[in-house]
Amino acid sequence: MENDTFIHHGKPMEEGDKGDQQEDGCVSLEQEETQNQIIQSGSVTTRGKHLIHCLTIIGQIEGHYILPPQNKTTKYEHIMPQLVAIEQDPDIEGLVIMLNTVGGDVEAGLAIAELVAGMKKPTVSLVLGGGHSIGVPLAVSAKRSFIVPSATMTIHPVRMNGLVLGVPQTLSYFDKMQERIVGFVTKNSRITPERFRELMMTTGELMMDVGTVLDGEQAVKEGLIDELGGLSDVINCLYGLIEQDAAQRTEEEPKETSSEKPFKKSSPKSGRKTAPKTKRTSKKEGEKP
Repeated sequence: MENDTFIHHGKPMEEGDKGDQQEDGCVSLEQEETQNQIIQSGSVTTRGKHLIHCLTIIGQIEGHYILPPQNKTTKYEHIMPQLVAIEQDPDIEGLVIMLNTVGGDVEAGLAIAELVAGMKKPTVSLVLGGGHSIGVPLAVSAKRSFIVPSATMTIHPVRMNGLVLGVPQTLSYFDKMQERIVGFVTKNSRITPERFRELMMTTGELMMDVGTVLDGEQAVKEGLIDELGGLSDVINCLYGLIEQDAAQRTEEEPKETSSEKPFKKSSPKSGRKTAPKTKRTSKKEGEKP
């Protein structure tokens, strides 16, 4: 903000008093708004070289049923309109997605992932701690994905809690939902469908389930995540995508050249031929014809 107003003992501070605001513990209205944004939504919009928005996906992805209050959750009804607002805001140039999730509702996670994958603005994801279960599609939905070496990602088949009807239609429903996940992940990463299903059905690695746990290096090696890196790598990559996108838009803009002239309609020519005009000269006195 160009004209920040600082609050000091209940009255506004002038521009010259800004040097004392840190010593007295005063904060600007912009800083206060940023703090409120982090507390309320777990996200923040920051301005450095470019204006970017940081979105966090943590805990469990909450679906159509409210989870207990002691659970850390990411509510898809909050994230989805926020993504629309980020895409429509002309000031925000890019999006960083921080992931540390155990998974959760399949359809809610896929809904968020599809929105991120459909954004035109540059997006970069970073897996911290864990990106398990439905967190895998969320991690690969960005245009560029990163993972720290200590993070892990769990790949396993679709599971359902609660009452399950033991009929063939239930197994068919599981297969279709699983194919939706496989299709999305393989479309937005370098891993093949065959290899992803193989990791999904691995036995002997998880004690109470089938599947595979990948650390950061293994996730990159399998082609699931693009690169190993931390926060600075993510910011630099996002800045590069923003500048590349801006240069591409500049090239696509129509350029008017000086050679382009407005078209003038010529008058119709008559079919009648006329004799060439001759220059008449005046006769001098005494000159014979």
